[in-house]
Amino acid sequence: MNTNKELNYRLFVQLEEDFQRTEISSEFSRYDDIKNGDVEKVRENFDDIRLHYYEGKGQLSDNLLRNNQYHFAIGAGIIARICIDGGMSHNIAYTLSDIYIRKCDSCKDPDQVIELTGDLMLDFAERMRDVKKTSSISLHVRRTVDYIYRNLGTALTLEMAAEHENLNPSYLSRLFSKEMKMPIKAYILKARIATAQNILIFSDFPLSEIAVSLGFSSQSAFSAAFRRHTGMTPFQYRSRFTDVYSLHQEQP
Repeated sequence: MNTNKELNYRLFVQLEEDFQRTEISSEFSRYDDIKNGDVEKVRENFDDIRLHYYEGKGQLSDNLLRNNQYHFAIGAGIIARICIDGGMSHNIAYTLSDIYIRKCDSCKDPDQVIELTGDLMLDFAERMRDVKKTSSISLHVRRTVDYIYRNLGTALTLEMAAEHENLNPSYLSRLFSKEMKMPIKAYILKARIATAQNILIFSDFPLSEIAVSLGFSSQSAFSAAFRRHTGMTPFQYRSRFTDVYSLHQEQP
């Protein structure tokens, strides 16, 4: 596809309108604030972004809502990749990005997308602040956490994680418990429940499918574990928090 004609036309229009794109150094300095976990700076940045949101941005759609959604999706992808580079688990970063893009897809007006941009930036910044605090965690444990999230649907065991790291199971068990403040078995269950919470809110998958996909032996085992950790059954959790999420999305 030859786009030279259209490209030259758009460059001419931008020149005539004195359109100036945001300098890449300025844009990435804001991304670096997120990567560094500087929550207060990110909050200040967003106050400025809110006031000048449309300055220096290209037009991706004639529909203003869709235009903002496209920019949001691009920004979410960049932030996820930058945070991965800063030490965030790639599975957490990409999943969090997916969650926010789905929220953006449900926005009803352009201003909602702008406000959601602030939520996205602060959420990633706060998580990166926590990552920096736990940067003393060993490479073995960080890789084990990543391994756990990549394999939640399997019958995960300490021995499997140890083999993945070429470590003695007893050694990995002591190291993991010391650095993560809980046994690896408890962490696996915690990760499954946290993932289930997101699936319940942002999808309509049946409970039986969620149970299987997260490595539970049965739907009843999933429901019992979920209730012990949250005080609610999966059905109650989905009903309560899906309604809250929908109400938030419908507000002007």
